[in-house]
Amino acid sequence: MDESIFQAYEDEIQALEEEIGLLTEKYEDIRQESTFFSDEEILKSIKSFQREAPGEAKGHESPSDLIAQLESLETDLSFLMEFTGFHFTSHSKKTVEKTRDRMVQKHRLSGKCHSLSFQLEFQLLEMQNNEEVSAVVSDLSIIMESREDSNVSKFVSRTEEHGDLLTFFRSLSTYAEWYEHRRRTFLHFK
Repeated sequence: MDESIFQAYEDEIQALEEEIGLLTEKYEDIRQESTFFSDEEILKSIKSFQREAPGEAKGHESPSDLIAQLESLETDLSFLMEFTGFHFTSHSKKTVEKTRDRMVQKHRLSGKCHSLSFQLEFQLLEMQNNEEVSAVVSDLSIIMESREDSNVSKFVSRTEEHGDLLTFFRSLSTYAEWYEHRRRTFLHFK
């Protein structure tokens, strides 16, 4: 065979390998992005799956098992929302950088705690050393509906500086609960 034909095949193989790599990376990014779906969308997807492949579920859990699991998860989520007062309305994440031992993801999260709305944006750096994984929050940005209280503004500013999400959620939960009590009390006297 001619050497030029060999080279043409090698070039085509190289181009296809690069395309496979790009498509794999794109697939991983899409797979890692998460959003909350409504109950109707989830049930629609389950019903669609049941219609498309009624006999193909061999080796996988049956649709009734999946529905039972989904209902159990929804019950757990409902309990946690009632218990904590947090109701998350949207969440998305995007992988910004990924190497063998380090990954940076950008998260956007919004929701309500009792009657106070909030939005968060932050970057999460996960590093793996041997078998330990450590995570660091950076570039934290908090937007809250109720910033007329100067103490809340100071708290939000301090939290953004330190990137302390746990303290934010704990404090917001307590503040929002008492904010709701104060609001109801003032409505009672009006």
